[in-house]
Amino acid sequence: MLTFPAMSYAITPPAIPSLPIIGSDQRFPVRRIFCIGRNYAEHAREMGATVDKETPLFFCKPADAVVTDGADVPYPQATQDLHHEVELVVALGAGGRDIPAERAAGLVWGYGVGLDLTRRDIQAIAKAKSHPWDVAKAFDHSAPVSALRPAGDVQLGPDTTLTLSINGQQRQHGRLGDMVYSVPEIIAMLSALFELKAGDLIFTGTPAGVSAIQRGDRFHAEAHGIATLEGRVV
Repeated sequence: MLTFPAMSYAITPPAIPSLPIIGSDQRFPVRRIFCIGRNYAEHAREMGATVDKETPLFFCKPADAVVTDGADVPYPQATQDLHHEVELVVALGAGGRDIPAERAAGLVWGYGVGLDLTRRDIQAIAKAKSHPWDVAKAFDHSAPVSALRPAGDVQLGPDTTLTLSINGQQRQHGRLGDMVYSVPEIIAMLSALFELKAGDLIFTGTPAGVSAIQRGDRFHAEAHGIATLEGRVV
């Protein structure tokens, strides 16, 4: 029997980001966060963009950008225009490369709802200069996420709705049936670019109605019949 020496690190290893699970004391460890942009045509139009279905727009956030368990969301530095984007979040329990869309749904471990927070002023500058969006999207605390509901307990369909209210006033409302790319299509396309693995999260795009969120604002996001996310910006 092979034995290996205990691993020794030069510094204390960082904690593994994780999400709570509805109905369980266990937690879901987060490996990577993938996001798709312009997956709702109305949102693309409100941003002055068009949807090119042949060229999906992907970007990433660091795993430790997640904000969980109802914790406060710190207003980020270096921006005066923080925007909310409510999204269905998909958690993978398995992965692979070049996954056919017809097999993709079988890799999903669970679903939740999240906010893709965006430093819109920084993003606008990046767009104008044809620069990457990383600093506009991948900052600290930029991915508040709800507890996850296991896929076996979810009835996902085109009429499943996403909503977001700020201080009790609804800002965003959309149907999953309005997505340009379905969840299986997103997984298949991502797997052609990356090797997906268990623990990966996918933010699946936001409907129209994005706008600024301020210090002191309270948010209530919901993927109806799946999960809710509540918190405040401080």
